[in-house]
Parts: sequence; C-alpha cells; structure tokens
Amino acid sequence: MHLLILGARGATGRAATALAAAEGHSVRAADISWEGAEPAQPGVERIEADILSGDLAPAMRGVEAVISALGVPGDPKTLLDPPPLYTDGTRRVAEAMQAEGVSRLVTISASWVATTQRGPLLFRTTAIPALHQVIEQMKEMEAYLRASPLDWTAVRPGWLMPGEVTGDYWTGPDMIPEDMIRTRHGDLAHFMLHCATTGAWSRATPAVARKEPEEMGSNVELVKEMLA
Repeated sequence: MHLLILGARGATGRAATALAAAEGHSVRAADISWEGAEPAQPGVERIEADILSGDLAPAMRGVEAVISALGVPGDPKTLLDPPPLYTDGTRRVAEAMQAEGVSRLVTISASWVATTQRGPLLFRTTAIPALHQVIEQMKEMEAYLRASPLDWTAVRPGWLMPGEVTGDYWTGPDMIPEDMIRTRHGDLAHFMLHCATTGAWSRATPAVARKEPEEMGSNVELVKEMLA
C-alpha cells in the first residue's frame, strides 16, 4: 500500500515507518521538520508538513491510508496548554483526506478516554489530572470522527514506553485491562499498521497494552516519567 504517516519523527511514527517499509509498503513520512535527521530508509519519502497550518492536500495525494502518530509532548507546561493537535489537527487532516479521496485513517487516542481508573493510585492522582486537557481533546476528536464519513480507527494505548515490537500484546475494545498499564511504542506502531493495512477495527476504539515488568508500572516509574 501507499501510506502516509504523520508524526513520523516521533517514537511511534519512527517505528511505524520502519515496520511499513520492512513490509514493502510505500511510505510518505511527514513531520514538521526533518532537519538533522538520519537518512531515510529505502521506500520512504520524507515531506515536511504542519497539520495546524498550510495545505495538507499534497501530503494526502495518492495515498491509500493515513496513520497519525502525532502526539503532545509530556512535559507539565505543554500538558497544561496543549496545542490542538487532536481537535483542530484531526479536522484539518480529515478535510484534506476527503478532498483527495482518502478514507482510511488510523490515529492515536488513549485508554483514559474510556476510564481513568487504571494504574497505581499515585499515578491516577498525579498523572491523570495533568493529562486532563489532552484527554478532553481526544474525546472531542473521537466524537468528530464518529460523525464523519471516514473509515477511521482511534487506537487507545495505555501509558506509552520505549520498546520494540513484541507481537504478544493484548488488544480489545475501548480500554486496557485493570492489570495492565503500559504500551510499547513498537507494539502501538505494529497494531496501527495492522489496522491501516487490513481495515481491522473500522470505526472503533480498540485498546492495546502489554504486561511489562512490575517496576515499569510502579508509582515511582510512572510519576518519574510524568515529571521528566
């Protein structure tokens, strides 16, 4: 397939780009800047695009599906006043897709849209309130997608962590299980690529997570990452 990956320089976007290219797909990798980046791998076309400004139609031209790996930086200052990537950004992406006749969109949401009752208590009382503005944006994004004619999937991971693809991650509807809290960037990218190329979980909100070492889901580790 010919795929467009938005946010291709981020952790999930890099993983999705590498996986898609390895599978033989033609990849258009978009980010706001590629200055100082490593050379692109074979089969990957790089373009610069800002989803909050400018014309997005050229980025969509000729592609069969869009994977949006866009995300908001996790520092406290940004989380208090996040850019409207999930709201205004998703609307602009959707409008450009429809203008170019592209219908399949797979994007990142979060399990916290369905429930905030996941993870250790300290994580719920510190990290989740800090994510409030982002979660509200994701809720608005999902509502917009449900009302749109697009063939969309909004994937809901848990708390993201570095890590390659495992292939043994859990997927299910709407929210991660109570005994899971973490999702690897590699696993999220793998699942998003699967959805984009197969049409799985169309117009749905699947969750994805994996049991990781206990310390990776501890209060100390989760809050430390939140405040990093």
